[in-house]
Amino acid sequence: MTVAIVRFGGSNCDRDAERALAHLGIDAEIVWHEDGLPADATGIVLPGGFSYGDYLRAGAMAARSPVVAEVREAASEGVPVLGVCNGAQIGCESGLTEGAFTTNESARFQCEHVHLRVERADTPWTAAYEEGEVIEIPIAHGEGRYEVADDRLAELEADDRVLFRYCDADGEVTPAANPNGSKHDVAGVLGERDTVAVMMPHPERATLPDVGGTDGQGVLRGFERA
Repeated sequence: MTVAIVRFGGSNCDRDAERALAHLGIDAEIVWHEDGLPADATGIVLPGGFSYGDYLRAGAMAARSPVVAEVREAASEGVPVLGVCNGAQIGCESGLTEGAFTTNESARFQCEHVHLRVERADTPWTAAYEEGEVIEIPIAHGEGRYEVADDRLAELEADDRVLFRYCDADGEVTPAANPNGSKHDVAGVLGERDTVAVMMPHPERATLPDVGGTDGQGVLRGFERA
């Protein structure tokens, strides 16, 4: 197993992802986007950061990089893909998942620990948790508010493609627990396959025991299960 972590100009969480995966015994390598995906890639991470300085919209320019077409093709063949923060923005902009991430309701950069409620426990990314379990994972974003047309959100929810929602420590979904104003408190969604997921919070920053807790380990373990 070799997980390809795609680095764009402006990525800054690629090394975090590499180290977190290595801590879990998952082989990973950082690949420069212009070099394309390695032929032996068995998983793909679109990491956080500020690809292309977030010009136009966060993730919009990276989504048009040739490597992302390769990512879409790999995803359609069942290769697991995880987009985190800026990678989630790229995932939405490229059509890997529904919706878009836009400016936080506060219009400020938010960097803090948040609670997430696991909405499904039968996906590769959530099999380590129980449905309804509350986990704590940090966020760091200025454009993390999830938006999608109401009818498409209704379809996503009917199809059980909402992976995580922002909640309080007791698992209650409340406006106060939603750090960015995401519609229906969505923090992570699945693509058409459950092997494709995007999320705003950073599981790689909640993987190393000495740095930020370990609640994110289960998400990254998804590469072993997909």
